[in-house]
Parts: sequence; structure tokens; C-alpha cells
Amino acid sequence: MNHLVILPILIPLLGAALSLFIEHRRYGPKVQRSVAWASMAALAVAVALLVAQTSQGQISAYLLGDWPARLGIALVADGLAGWMLATTLLLAIPCLLYACTGWDRRAPHFHALFQFQLVGLNGAFLTGDIFNLFVFFEVMLIASYGLLLSGGRGLRMRIGLHYVVFNVTASTLFLIALGMLYATLGSLNMAEISQRIIELPPSHLKLAKAALGLLLLVFCSKAALLPMYLWLPESYARAPAAVAALFVIMTKVGLYSVLRVTSLWFDADAGAMSGYGSDWLLWAGIATLVVGALGALAATRMSVLVAYLVVVSAATLFIAFALGNAGTISAGLYYLPHSTFAAAALFLIADLMRRRRVQADRRREHELAAVLPSRTVPGLLFLVSAVAVAGLPPLAGFLAKAALLSAVPAAHTGVVWTVVLGSSLLVIMGLARTGIRLFWRVPGDDDAAIPDPEPVDAPARPFETTATCLLLGYVVLMSVFAAPLMRQTDAIAAQLLAPDQYLHDVRGTAPQVRQP
Repeated sequence: MNHLVILPILIPLLGAALSLFIEHRRYGPKVQRSVAWASMAALAVAVALLVAQTSQGQISAYLLGDWPARLGIALVADGLAGWMLATTLLLAIPCLLYACTGWDRRAPHFHALFQFQLVGLNGAFLTGDIFNLFVFFEVMLIASYGLLLSGGRGLRMRIGLHYVVFNVTASTLFLIALGMLYATLGSLNMAEISQRIIELPPSHLKLAKAALGLLLLVFCSKAALLPMYLWLPESYARAPAAVAALFVIMTKVGLYSVLRVTSLWFDADAGAMSGYGSDWLLWAGIATLVVGALGALAATRMSVLVAYLVVVSAATLFIAFALGNAGTISAGLYYLPHSTFAAAALFLIADLMRRRRVQADRRREHELAAVLPSRTVPGLLFLVSAVAVAGLPPLAGFLAKAALLSAVPAAHTGVVWTVVLGSSLLVIMGLARTGIRLFWRVPGDDDAAIPDPEPVDAPARPFETTATCLLLGYVVLMSVFAAPLMRQTDAIAAQLLAPDQYLHDVRGTAPQVRQP
């Protein structure tokens, strides 16, 4: 058995345990950060090896306790899991670097919670069992509660409570859906469910549709699909910058779950369940894209603008995945890490500008000449991020949207092209207005009109700018190496649309063409 599959879960779990141990031994922050970076380095090696393995088309099933997949807990690493693990790792590195410049001292148990967050994320991408997807969802969410609320007070605590209540409610619905699913199909293994859906008797079809519909509803709530996006803008906008940047990947977990279950359970061979939910997912994604773009246009704070851009990226991915052909799925997979890195960079830039704004307020207007040069670096970073997230050439966002629009089926060409291009125009207008307000006005003229979410106790530090540049470096590299990356996403999309090999490796049966 290939033990490599479990390492992306085991390494941060051990790192979290060690972080908790040294917290109470009066070690300095340097020791805690050293443990965090050692864990991150080991995780990087494991993920790199796993991605190298899955990029060749290999699918690895790992049975915990060596129990058969139909009875025990299965972890599965395929091309999609490797793609998501790599995205999470690349995002986590600059987030940790940004936090280690000083914010981690203000948050009790930050490093342990950060590692537990990685446990939940990596486990969700690797699990082959729908119940354990719920388990890893909860690990991820519980860690996020601590990260969001640590060091906070006032408005952030109240908004954080809303975030907790919403996700606890969604988790309750998740459990109800799992109970209905097990009562109907008698299994929670994803590969086994795929086969049992085909064999489902007509008398159980309505109950199965209700359970699966409720499950999709939970995933959509995690991914902030309309009308279940209301929790996201203020929660992300009020979170500490490093935490908000890491949280960008959390909406992608819901999208990943939708893509995983629809490709396994609702493919062309699924009989009465073939294509289940794809129509309403498409139209809900279109509506969410419109609302998200309008929210970005109306935002009065940069952090709220970026939060709505997270909603916009999730809606774009819903459209790509709901269309369900190889071209749109491949374009969506290429767009996913790009939009994640660009939005995370904007959260960090928003924090850098907030610090510089407060410093500028303390200056007199005749010192403006000394203030303006301090805006040069964040201004350039904002420009690159804005071009990336708006989907303008020559960066990866433009390439991804062009690939998506070129693969849209003829029946949906008009509405999808109109909404995608129209929302991009609204996003450009919102970013342009924000850039003008932040970089082209005299300090002190209207800064007081924009409430500051958190007190600023230190100026921006060099490593914070380095972390932001690292995220934008990913975006640039994705543009430079677009051809090989798109070939990889094409291969992942083809693997998802032909799940027989996945079913064979997990169920342990000879691959065969499934019959309804």
C-alpha cells in the first residue's frame, strides 16, 4: 500500500500537536515558527511527490486500517486531488509568512489552528468517503472559527458569531443528508454510491433525490452560492489579512465537493440521476455572478470588495463545472488557483494599504511628497492583482475566461457570454474606483469617512510585501506556463468525465463499462 497518500493529512496533524505542546513550555515565538515552517517543508515534499504521481494519470487508493473500501475509510489521490493539494500548499506558504511577521503573537494557538486548517483542507480533497468529507469539513471549520475570532473584539466578534452559526446550521443539514443517503443506498463510500445509484429501484428514487439535493445545497452554501453568500463578505473582510487570504480556498472546498460528487454520481451512465442538479446549479451560478459583481461595484472598503471578488470567482467556477463538458471543466480548474492567489494577494494588499493610510493620517499635508513614494510598491501590487482578478490580458485570468467562453455549448452561449463579460466589466469599474480612491487622493481628505476594522499597532514589514509578491508571482507563472498547466487540467477533466478507473481502484473490481 502506498503510504504517501496519507502524509498530507498526517504531517500537519503532527505539526499541530507539536505546536500545542511547545506553547505551554514558555518557548519563544521563534521556536513556534520554526516548528510551523518545518511542518510546511515536510508537507511541501509530500505534496510534490503526490502531484508528480497523480499528474501521470495514476490513482492511488489508501485504505485506513487496511479495511475493504466498502467497510472502512478510503483516501483517494487522483489528478483533481493533487491539483487542489498543490493549490492549498502554495497558498498556505505566503499566508504563514505574512502571519509570522508579528500577527501570530496576537492570536492564541495560531500555529496549531493553522496546521489543523491544513489537515481539514487536505483531508477533504483526499477522502473517498462522503462521511469523512463531513469530518474534514468540521476540522477545517473548527480551526477557522479559532483563526477568525483570535485576537478580535467588537464588530469582528459579532460577525464571527454569524459565521459560526451559519456553518453549524449547514453542518447539521449535512448530517441529515448523510443519514438519508445511508438509509437509501446503504453506503457512504463515494465509489460504492456511484454503483448503487445505478441499481437504485424506482421506489427509492425520490428519497435519493431529496438526500442528494440536500447534500448539494450544503456544498453550495459552503461555496457561497446565491442566496447563501450573505455570510461571506463581512466575515472575510473583518478577518485578519493572513486568515482572510487562507480562507479564500475554503469556498473552493465546496466547489470541489460539487465537482467530485457530480462527476462520480450524476454522469451519463447514472440512469435517472444523470445530470441531476446541473441546470439549477448553472442558473444559480449565473445569478450569483451578477450579484457578486454588483457587490464589488458597490463596495466602499477594499476588503469588502475583495470578499465579493471571492463570490465572483466561486460563481464563475459554478458556471464552468455545471456546464459539464471537458473544455469548461478544464478552464475552470485552470481558473481556480489563479483566482485563489489573486484574491488572497488583494486581501494582503488591503491590509498593507490600511496600515499606510493610518500612518498618512498622522502626517501633515505639506509632507505629502514623503507619503506618495510609500504608495509606489503597493500601487504596483494592486495594479497586477486588479489585472489578474478582472481577467484582463496578458495574465492567466484572461486565458482562463477565454478558454471557458470558447467551450460553452451553443445552447448557453448567449447568456453565459453576456454574464461573464458583463460581470468582468463591473469588476473592472469597482477596482478602478478603489484604486483611484486609494492611490490618487491627498491623505487626510476623506480617509476618516472609511471606518478602520482593526486598530493598527505597527507599520508594514518587508516580509509582508514579500508574501504578497509571492502570491502574485504564482499568477505570473501561471500565465507564463499556461500551455503545460492547461494540458494538465485537460487531463484532469478527462479523468473526471471517465470515472471507471477511479471506481476500479477504490472498489477493487475489474474496470468495466457501467450499465444503467
